[in-house]
Amino acid sequence: MGFNKANTIRNIGFISTRFKGNDGVSLETLKWCKVLERMGYKCFFFAGLSDWDPQKTMVVEEAFFGHPEIEEIQEECFSNTVRDEKLTGKIQSIRYKLKSALYEFIKRFELELLIPQNALTIPMNIPLGLAITELIAETGIPVIAHHHDFSWERQRFSVNCVEDYLSMAFPPKLRTINHVVINSEASRQLSHRCGLSSTVIPNVLDFDTPPPQMDDYARNMRRDIGVADDETLLLQPTRIVARKGIEHAIELASRLKDNKAKLLISHHERDEGSGYFVRTMEYAALLGVDVLMMPDLIGAKRSLTEDGKRKYNLDDCYLNADFVTYPSTYEGFGNAFLEAIWFKKPILVNRYSIFQQDIEPLAFDVVIMENYVTNDSVDAVSALLRNPNAVKSLTEYNYKIAHKYFSYTLLEQKLKQVLSHFG
Repeated sequence: MGFNKANTIRNIGFISTRFKGNDGVSLETLKWCKVLERMGYKCFFFAGLSDWDPQKTMVVEEAFFGHPEIEEIQEECFSNTVRDEKLTGKIQSIRYKLKSALYEFIKRFELELLIPQNALTIPMNIPLGLAITELIAETGIPVIAHHHDFSWERQRFSVNCVEDYLSMAFPPKLRTINHVVINSEASRQLSHRCGLSSTVIPNVLDFDTPPPQMDDYARNMRRDIGVADDETLLLQPTRIVARKGIEHAIELASRLKDNKAKLLISHHERDEGSGYFVRTMEYAALLGVDVLMMPDLIGAKRSLTEDGKRKYNLDDCYLNADFVTYPSTYEGFGNAFLEAIWFKKPILVNRYSIFQQDIEPLAFDVVIMENYVTNDSVDAVSALLRNPNAVKSLTEYNYKIAHKYFSYTLLEQKLKQVLSHFG
């Protein structure tokens, strides 16, 4: 199987560990797919876990980072500095299976371009990264490697026994790959550490289309999750991992004395273990904050539970929120930030590094904190909660800025630029 630049690209294959739920990679893939299909391409998907269109998707369980064998490999890879032969054998066995499946993926959907989504970036599934890299080397198929989180950005990958694999595949250095990163610092680090050039394409949202409006279904949500009309609903639209800084949102809720605030955490996933979750819940109990986490009532889609209760989606969470908290200590970009702006909600933001470099210079009007909650930040949030007219004014202003810099129109322009490299 061989490819050359003269081939007309029509069918594109996305590859990731999962295409399911509201994680950042899945959400951003959907956006890319929507824009690419608008441009005339057909998109197909390969993952270890998926709830997307089965007619366009190939699922191989070992591609999922949560597969038992992959979790076992990951534990051994990142808790030792020397790799024994048995571990190498396990990695290579699954690599071979995944590579064979990827060949079948290309053949089944007649693919002419691959877009690995973070699968060649963060080493959550080493056999998958190796399989993709070998496939690219063996076929010469054009590739856009979309990078969200590199291994050097995560402390937990610093001790390992797979430096050779990380150098080979996270990310690989192959002539048919065009690298795309989501922020300017990632571009600088990729050049410095790997000698690779890249295109910066920030996360985007469809700011040409207005957000959903409150409807009769969504109006039931506050009552269904136990929030009274005179209570303030703070929304933390993230997973429960340490870098999200959820303890700061809990402290903010505890200090909004006049607003009787409750904190809703939209995502129940704990991809990095349960230690931080336990600590967060204990901290909330200590401060007397009611933290709402309801995976039985909040999911990817509106539906009914087995006992007939309404189940809500992320849009409903934003529609019902009075204020959004985003106190992350690190983000690759900031999907939740853009979502809050799209839904025209006021937001508290910690000045994480990428925000400072790529977002803050655009002059959004948001409540700022720097590493910890202060009286000034609490007062600023309280003032907005008391003044709906001020909220309307600043959120309209923020929407206009985001429309200019983070819209689908920008994504289409950037994708055309990257695709032009393939001739």
